[in-house]
Amino acid sequence: LTAMEEAGMDPNLSSPDSPAQQDSLFSMTDVFLISLITGLLTYWLFFRKKKEEVPVLPKIQTVAAPVRDSSFIEKMKKTGRNIVVFYGSQTGTAEEFANRLSKDAHRYGLRGMAADPEEYDLSDLSRLSEIDKSLAVFCMATYGEGDPTDNAQDFYDWLQEADADLSGLRFAVFGLGNKTYEHFNAMGKYVDKRLEELGAQRIFELGLGDDDGNLEEDFITWREQFWPAVCEHFGVEATGEESSIRQYELVVHTDVNMNKVYTGEMGRLKSYENQKPPFDAKNPYLAKVTENRKLNSGGERHLMHLELDISNSKIRYESGDHVAVYPANDSSLVNQIGEILGTDLDTVMSLNNLDEESNKKHPFPCPTSYRTALTYYLDITNPPRTNVLYELAQYTTDPGEQERLRKMASSAAEGKALYLSWVVEPRRNILAILQDMPSLRPPIDHLCELLPRLQARYYSIASSSKVHPNAVHICAVTVEYQTKTGRLNKGVATNWLKSKVPDQDGSNSLVPMYVRKSQFRLPFKPSTPVIMIGPGTGVAPFIGFIQERAWLKEQGKEVGETVLYYGCRHEREDYLYREELAHFQQEGVLTQLHVAFSRDQAEKVYVQHLLKKNKENVWKLVNEGMAHIYVCGDARNMARDVQNVFYEIVSEFGNMSQPQAVDYVKKLMTKGRYSLDVWS
Repeated sequence: LTAMEEAGMDPNLSSPDSPAQQDSLFSMTDVFLISLITGLLTYWLFFRKKKEEVPVLPKIQTVAAPVRDSSFIEKMKKTGRNIVVFYGSQTGTAEEFANRLSKDAHRYGLRGMAADPEEYDLSDLSRLSEIDKSLAVFCMATYGEGDPTDNAQDFYDWLQEADADLSGLRFAVFGLGNKTYEHFNAMGKYVDKRLEELGAQRIFELGLGDDDGNLEEDFITWREQFWPAVCEHFGVEATGEESSIRQYELVVHTDVNMNKVYTGEMGRLKSYENQKPPFDAKNPYLAKVTENRKLNSGGERHLMHLELDISNSKIRYESGDHVAVYPANDSSLVNQIGEILGTDLDTVMSLNNLDEESNKKHPFPCPTSYRTALTYYLDITNPPRTNVLYELAQYTTDPGEQERLRKMASSAAEGKALYLSWVVEPRRNILAILQDMPSLRPPIDHLCELLPRLQARYYSIASSSKVHPNAVHICAVTVEYQTKTGRLNKGVATNWLKSKVPDQDGSNSLVPMYVRKSQFRLPFKPSTPVIMIGPGTGVAPFIGFIQERAWLKEQGKEVGETVLYYGCRHEREDYLYREELAHFQQEGVLTQLHVAFSRDQAEKVYVQHLLKKNKENVWKLVNEGMAHIYVCGDARNMARDVQNVFYEIVSEFGNMSQPQAVDYVKKLMTKGRYSLDVWS
């Protein structure tokens, strides 16, 4: 190379025809060519090898990946079951009923299993006739405005699209609903109707449970007629009395690694210490409470505004969505249960399913301590259902107390009346029952098996993510009341939230939460007028709506009329977000604000009275302005009364008969122009 450079600098120094120079050039060319060929060959071989490996790798991974058996038919055959009870459950009640029905089956020489439709391929229903004396039962709850529960969504979608032949399928449906809602038991009714349309044979009539009345009694009444119908259909008889069968066995851990013990997590062990998105019901986010202020200036109630920090969580929400929070039971109630039962609550244990084939290995995350189970996993404040009383009866030493428990758990009219008067109406929870029945001392592990799971509580989000992208706001009122027995009952979640006061390190103000999407949405066009009706804490989503309309206005968008009908008891005591609403009105975003103070005068005034007072303006906005109507709050009275006022307004100004006016409002609902976010 140096010789070439030198030659290039002065060509007269050597002739290109010189033999020495030729030898030098050839040797260098050889080196160059050999290097080039070697490099190309290496590259080609390497490239070809990579190409060959690409299709192989996924195959290896696919083979190694665990394959979940989603066929409930194969599972039933393998375990000798002939009755499957599917549940669509949002709060755990439908799952509880499904478990009770599956346990009943053994009394008739049959074997049942409860099943989550989310875990199986429901198209296999067409194959159920392969099993002798087979039956599918569906315990289906209706959520929100006639919607399926989260775990039944896929089943609902399949039913809508399916053209399967289910002529060999025998079925029965029990629906769980609430009559205060517009679409009472919509899911139960739909499943019952659709299965028949697909050729399935109904062996017992649809049961309609009403949570606004007495859901437990509705279920017992349906159940006591359902089993005789099953017996008649299959030609079987009851094998004996109902007996207590444990579903789980207790294992006490004396020498356990505490890093492997659950301390309140909903799913993955240590998920609260090592948080990983996405966050949902099985993996909630621990949000810090950055603000917790009292909203009302007087009165006996405590109304509060909380702000949860969701920075860095990747949680996204829209105005109108719900935030779910997992509360904890009052430690004093937990301690009292431990004292009455003479238990060391810090004992670490597991409850393991005796049915090894079951997908549900434990009733709650295990291993854990009794204290953790009673604090974070079990519902100890609601009155227990009759099946719990029946199972507990065996642990009484007083014959009178045992008889009372058995009677309340029976289907006799006298027993139902006693359950209603002694448990439901005085709101006796498990602690109160243990206190009032001194001879009742069940083993704590069986009590933990029987109690239902503590459920997440949902709140309408009181903020807009356009204005508060890193925070979720909650507006709530603490629940506290005296029972007929003189006890003070406190709402689990609201009193727990009340105690979540921001502190410096945030350790005492953490709230496990996730966001649940809702259909309660602002119109697509900001120029569309909105009429919002939300008394009390029902104003929550509308604070978010108004914040968003204000933000849109700031962005230069044309924003339509924004009308709010709000109500509270006293102007000087519980007028929530008074300053914020006044500010929005001053800015011209909130174009109309109508407030009803129900108890500031002799005659009570509610939001529906103000709607009637402004009926002409309301009709103009709805009829000419194509306004969207939103109602949030109490379903039992307020929402129904408001809807009746709209029937009157439509009838009067639209020149329609009552049935026509009802149909008009129903069509508004179908088009998404009349939305409800209500609770009972």
